Amino acid sequence: MARVLAVANQKGGVAKTTSVASLGAALSELRQRVLLVDLDPQACLTFSLGLDPDALELSVHDVLLGRLPAGIVTRPTPDGADLLPATIELAGCEAILLSRTGREHALRLALDEVADQYDFVLVDCPPSLGVLTINGLTAADEVVIPLQCETLSHRGVGQLLDTVADVQRLTNPRLRVRGVLPTLFDARTAHGRAVVLDVATRYEVTILEPPIARSVRFAEAPGLGRSILTTASRSKGAEAYRAHARAIAGQDSGSGTGTTAGTGPGTGSGTGPGTGSGRGGPPRLPDGRLPAPPVARPPARTVGPGAAVSGAPV
Repeated sequence: MARVLAVANQKGGVAKTTSVASLGAALSELRQRVLLVDLDPQACLTFSLGLDPDALELSVHDVLLGRLPAGIVTRPTPDGADLLPATIELAGCEAILLSRTGREHALRLALDEVADQYDFVLVDCPPSLGVLTINGLTAADEVVIPLQCETLSHRGVGQLLDTVADVQRLTNPRLRVRGVLPTLFDARTAHGRAVVLDVATRYEVTILEPPIARSVRFAEAPGLGRSILTTASRSKGAEAYRAHARAIAGQDSGSGTGTTAGTGPGTGSGTGPGTGSGRGGPPRLPDGRLPAPPVARPPARTVGPGAAVSGAPV
């Protein structure tokens, strides 16, 4: 049976699609059989992998509504993974599903029919917490949360984790959070490092390492219909996604793992690359101290067991 990973964050522009395409290509390099699922009506993953969404007659829309099995709609991609593509019709699919019994299980049931043909299924969820994202989480074994390393980007993590808790309670008790993947990361800024630290301590989640550095190479790849592993194979971004793919596939040699914050700053442990004391975790100052957040935050409010988010409106 395939292992299903959902890549989700209700904020747009945090590299969900880039992460799915890059991880899919990296897993294919490891000779894993991979299926990518585009659950976003904007069809960015479909376009990024060389298909024209406007020219497709069949898409995941037909699969979710039970019109066709997933195997008929699936298309191969140049980077090795298969793709269940999306079109703009998927926007209307969400409204139709709302009136159906068991709407949260539509994707899971569809993937059950092809699960024995793949080792991994990666689901690119839309930037929302609607029924399509719930479908992705209900079908998944794990969820990866890409996080742009900026203050505004991490404010909704608590809301997403609340949604994950609801899915675990109501539709998918096996779902677990694999961790937060820092993206668009600039190690030169104290702000980026402080955001990663704050997310780890505030929500007690694993920070997946190495972070994905900001690079124009990621913006160039979709125009060629390929992933960065093809267009800039030796770039730092490509190597970082290869490290994460090895960790996901159980072929990890010490990178691509994460660190989890515990009772306070600096108490996390992990095997990923780090600085300071040599342990995994956010980069430290030359004297070994963790950097302080550059701005004061409003009072925290409790949103669930052991979790708090900024008191500012989300």
